[in-house]
Amino acid sequence: DIVVEADLIKEKIELEGKIAIYGIYFDVAKSQIKPDSEESLEQIALFLIENPDINCWVVGHTDSDGSFEVNGKLSLDRAKAGVSYLQNNHSISPTRLFAEGVGPLAPISTNDTEEGKKLNRRVELVKKE
Repeated sequence: DIVVEADLIKEKIELEGKIAIYGIYFDVAKSQIKPDSEESLEQIALFLIENPDINCWVVGHTDSDGSFEVNGKLSLDRAKAGVSYLQNNHSISPTRLFAEGVGPLAPISTNDTEEGKKLNRRVELVKKE
């Protein structure tokens, strides 16, 4: 995975209103952020610090493996973990980030291959108007 830098996050948010973030890692069926996620989270924090007027939805996505109910809860818990990390480690105001999980409802690739599933497991930052 490539770590997305703060400048690209800003560019994509301005152009498309959202950006898919890869590089935030979790164990299967868990919502605790793994230590090797730090670089991606640091870039998100830098973007938020440099753009204090931008508020975002932090949206968790899963692949379609497992039940809908489990994936919905897991995606929300993972989004909340990201929000907590940014608030606790970078003092990002709770009024700027909003966690939501959509489970497998918004795939960007097929769930029939491992490559597709990997693309579907992501966190998106979506500009909150």
